[in-house]
Amino acid sequence: MNSPSERQDLPQDVDLLIRPAWIIPIEPAGLTLADHSLAVTDGSIVALLPDVDARQRFRPRQVIDLPGQVLLPGLVNLHTHAAMNLMRGFADDLPLMRWLSERIWPAESRHADAEFVRAGTLLACAEMLRGGITTYNDMYFFPEAAAAATEQIGMRAVLGMIAIEFPTRYAADADDYLAKGLAVRDRHSASPLLNFSLAPHAPYTVADKTFDKIATLAAQLEIPIHLHVHETRHEIDESVRLHGVRPLERLRRLGILGPQLIAVHAVHLDPGEIELLAHEGCHVAHCPTSNMKLGSGIPPVAAMQARGLNFGLGTDGAASNNRLDLFHEMRHAALLAKGASQDAEALDAHAVLSAATLGGARALGLDAKVGSLLPGKAADLCAVRLDEWLLQPCYDPASHLVYVAGREQVTHTWVDGALAMCNAVPARVDMSELLDIAGLWHTRLTT
Repeated sequence: MNSPSERQDLPQDVDLLIRPAWIIPIEPAGLTLADHSLAVTDGSIVALLPDVDARQRFRPRQVIDLPGQVLLPGLVNLHTHAAMNLMRGFADDLPLMRWLSERIWPAESRHADAEFVRAGTLLACAEMLRGGITTYNDMYFFPEAAAAATEQIGMRAVLGMIAIEFPTRYAADADDYLAKGLAVRDRHSASPLLNFSLAPHAPYTVADKTFDKIATLAAQLEIPIHLHVHETRHEIDESVRLHGVRPLERLRRLGILGPQLIAVHAVHLDPGEIELLAHEGCHVAHCPTSNMKLGSGIPPVAAMQARGLNFGLGTDGAASNNRLDLFHEMRHAALLAKGASQDAEALDAHAVLSAATLGGARALGLDAKVGSLLPGKAADLCAVRLDEWLLQPCYDPASHLVYVAGREQVTHTWVDGALAMCNAVPARVDMSELLDIAGLWHTRLTT
């Protein structure tokens, strides 16, 4: 029998040891590690350490060598409408309010039922996993159907309990939306991969009375409020006309501002509003591609960053982007921040990577679990190939991830330590099923 001191010297059993060319842990900030390994067991990160030490300390059940690849935390999509993958390219080249009123809302009134949501969310989850996204923050109808699709494919999600004043096929009024959303949350309270938020659609579609209820519920349940705000100048002008104040001031008076708020888009902010959001501990979901495509404008991200306002990156839905691709969002976010501020040092590569991982996790209240590669966190990971000829030469892996590589270079994603996508193929859904879903709904929406 081994003595206690001898047992301490024995290698530790772990489920998985990943050995890439580089690791970007996000915490500490700005760090890129070469010749390091990541050890995982029971779905959690055990250690991040030099290869030579890993070989002595651990006895892995599986070793995955990733030469020429960089390992980083799974990306966090801070704002999307996953089911709208079924409307990709359905209503292009229109400004927001015409896009909504002339195309999107009429189509949803005809087609957006539980079957639509489950099918569209499954497509969206497969696309996101293919691009290194392991967590997404959703806002859409029928969250029960979204939960089923998300759990089927093995992804992490924060599902919005949507609230809006007008009736849809899902609910009759704001109270009905909230009651149904809370019931779904209760049914999935034990899920290791699903969390929930309150998701009032926007200040122009939600009444003061409903916002009062949402502020109370957010405080009681300690969950985020996921809300479009200050997306267009028209929205702000209408708020001034109807309420006498800009939307953020109205929300402040209603008790919505605080660490629970995820302000989606936040395109049109004056310096005082940036200060207000930062002072209240709010978060911003920056969706640069959707903002450009809908002609909404360019948010003052460099000023947000300078003030210390936390922000993450979102794709918005495929109907207004048209890709659920955070590599596009990272590149666009960095370039727009530099161009708008006329400062080439604004939002550097490491800052953008942090926004796409830890910034989104922090906004969702999940930063103790995901967003960086600290021991004890969930093993939500993605690996990206940087050794293809088209990407050479590579001097700085962090810079390459933001300015050169794309989702096409993502090779693996893990969620809670489980392999969710390998060599461009989702592990838990058949690609032919996804193509059949897309074909079926294309026919329904065009006939």
